[in-house]
Amino acid sequence: MGKAKAPDRVKLVIGMLAKDKKLFERIEEFFVKKFGTIDYKSPVLLFDHTDYYREEMGALLKRKFVSFKKLILPDRISNIKVMTNSFEKKFSTVKNGCLKRQINIDPGYISYSKLILATTKNYFHRIYLNKGIYAEVTLFWRKGGFHPFQWTYPDYKTAAYIKILNTIRNAYMKERVSGEG
Repeated sequence: MGKAKAPDRVKLVIGMLAKDKKLFERIEEFFVKKFGTIDYKSPVLLFDHTDYYREEMGALLKRKFVSFKKLILPDRISNIKVMTNSFEKKFSTVKNGCLKRQINIDPGYISYSKLILATTKNYFHRIYLNKGIYAEVTLFWRKGGFHPFQWTYPDYKTAAYIKILNTIRNAYMKERVSGEG
């Protein structure tokens, strides 16, 4: 019989989508207050992998990732998703009586073996956590890098995203060895 034990701390990662790059900097100020020092900021990438957000947020969206120095317990991710949803609402505008997000915020975490993303959408490959939040294993680590699943979002399958997430995962592994974070 296996013995239950406390989970390892993990690396909080947040992906953001917005039309206006200035929103990334504004929201990062909130992140620092809530989650501590940002230790990695990706370059800003063009988001052109799907039209899913076009009606709500417009075209020519940009993507940016950040990660945080302080490691978290994995069970915090549902509370973090609830909090980032409130940030999205705070930065939303009303057009034609509908709330339109100006920024989409996708929190997740990296462990030694996977990237988990938090979502409000249920599906066969997602597990319910609490507070209306589900967890999805989006990428898995094998042979020196992250790899996608059949269900992985198209943008998370790209070489550019995987390179960024591999960089964050490598920093996480160094922190685990050194005891930092």
